[in-house]
Amino acid sequence: MTLTDLNITIIGAGIGGLAAALALRRRGAQVTVLEQAEAVSEVGAGLQITPNGLSVLRALDLHDELAWCSQRAKAVVLRSHGQGREVLRLDLDQYAADLRYYFVHRADLIRILANAARDAGVQVRLLQKVQRVEWNPKPVVYLANGAQCGGDLVIGADGLHSKARKALNQVGQPFFTGQVAWRAIVPNHAKLPAEAQVFMGPGQHLVAYPLRDGSLVNLVAVQERRAWAEEGWHIKDDPANLRRAFSKFGGQAHGLLSQVDEVALWGLFRHPVASHWHMGAVALLGDAAHPTLPFMAQGGNLALEDAWVLADALEDSSGGIPEALAAYQLRRRDRVVKVVRAASRNAWKYHLRAPLSWPAHQILKLGGQVAPQRMVGQFDWIYRHDVTKSGE
Repeated sequence: MTLTDLNITIIGAGIGGLAAALALRRRGAQVTVLEQAEAVSEVGAGLQITPNGLSVLRALDLHDELAWCSQRAKAVVLRSHGQGREVLRLDLDQYAADLRYYFVHRADLIRILANAARDAGVQVRLLQKVQRVEWNPKPVVYLANGAQCGGDLVIGADGLHSKARKALNQVGQPFFTGQVAWRAIVPNHAKLPAEAQVFMGPGQHLVAYPLRDGSLVNLVAVQERRAWAEEGWHIKDDPANLRRAFSKFGGQAHGLLSQVDEVALWGLFRHPVASHWHMGAVALLGDAAHPTLPFMAQGGNLALEDAWVLADALEDSSGGIPEALAAYQLRRRDRVVKVVRAASRNAWKYHLRAPLSWPAHQILKLGGQVAPQRMVGQFDWIYRHDVTKSGE
C-alpha cells in the first residue's frame, strides 16, 4: 500500500509515538503527533536500549546520535547487598561482542526522535489533551478544547492510561504486584564504569548505571511491600524514605543512595496485554497495548519494535488499512506476551532471602565460571530479535 496520500494522527509524543511518526513519514505519509504537554520532553530517568530496540534506531539512521549522548554497556554485574561483593559478571564485550547495549537518558532519546521527526516533516502539536477516541473507517479524536481531528488512521501511543485503548477494549483492572520502585539520578562521584550494577537484597534490589558522558548515575530501587503505592513515574517522594528502605545496603550502594536529593516513587502494577490492538482505522502501540514491568528493560524497546512493524505492515499491505493492522497485531502480540511474562517473572531472582540467597548466589557464580556464554545468551530470544529484517 502506498503511504504517500495517507493522513495519520498519532496520540502521544513518547518513544513509540515519535518513532512511529518518523518511520511512517519516511515512507511518505502525512503525520501529525498530538502531545498534551507544553513541550516534547522527558525528565529525570534513564533507560536501557538493548540490541532489539537499537536495530530500529539504526534503521532510522539514529544510531550515531544515540552513541554520542549515551554510554555503551560493557557488562552486567550482580552483587550482594551488604558490602556489594561481586556475585556474577556478565561480560557483554567478550560474550556478546556483536551486539550493542546503551544506557541513555530518556530526555536525550526523546530529543533525538523529536528532532528527526520534525526534520522529516512531522507536525507535532502541543497542549492537545485527548478526551476520547472513536474508531471508524474514518476515526475521530475528540480534544478537551472542543476540537476534533482524525485522518485515515489514528495510532494510540498514549501510554498506560490510553484513551485509544479504552476505545478498543473493555477497561481492565490492573493489580498491584506488591512492589514499588524509586527512580533517581545522582552525580557519578563513585566513577562507576559503563556497567549495570545490580545490588541484590532480601525482598529488594537496586540497579545503577551511568548516563550521558558518565557524569551521572541512574538509580532504580525496587522493594517488595504490602502497602499500595500510586502508579505513575513522576510522583515525588522523600529521599529519606528511600534510604530508610535500603538502610542495609552497604558499599557503593550506600554511597549512591546517600547522594539522592530528589526521587520519584511509583507502584508497579500488572496490566493485561490488550486483546484488541486495532479496530477500524485505530491502532495501539507501546504501553497503550502492552504495559510491562521494568525487570527486562523492554518498555521502550518494545515500543520501538512496534513502531517499525506497524509502518512496515502498512507499507506491505495490498488490502488496505484494516488488513495491515491485523497483520501488525499478528506479528507482534505473541512476542510481546512472552516478553511481558519474562519481565513479570524476573524480579524474584534478585530478591531471595536467607537461607536461599547464599546457595543461589553460589550457583550464579559457578554458572559464570563454567558457562559464561550461556549465562549471557539466556535472553538472546529477546535481544537478538530484529524486526527490521524481513520475516521478523
